[in-house]
Amino acid sequence: MDNKKKNNVGKPVASDSRKSAESAVDFAFGPMNYILLVAGLVLLGLGYVLLSGGGSDDPNVFNEAMFNTRRMVVAPLMIVIGLVVEICAIMFRPKKKIEE
Repeated sequence: MDNKKKNNVGKPVASDSRKSAESAVDFAFGPMNYILLVAGLVLLGLGYVLLSGGGSDDPNVFNEAMFNTRRMVVAPLMIVIGLVVEICAIMFRPKKKIEE
């Protein structure tokens, strides 16, 4: 017999494989992955905002604000931490529940 089942009247009925495929949609990422992705993007954005500014309007005047701790240490650390969180968000695999 082929993949079609017969009902009581004898007419072929489509198999239930379509129904099971619709109900068992398997996404690549889970909710925790998306939370980590958003957190990483926020950290990256914050790092780039902290990195901005500090320039001088007059090219003949040196501005010390360009080399302060915020731009030299804090902002690059925020960007690196954001990138690490993004990598972890992509690589994170939740534990699968054991089906009974």
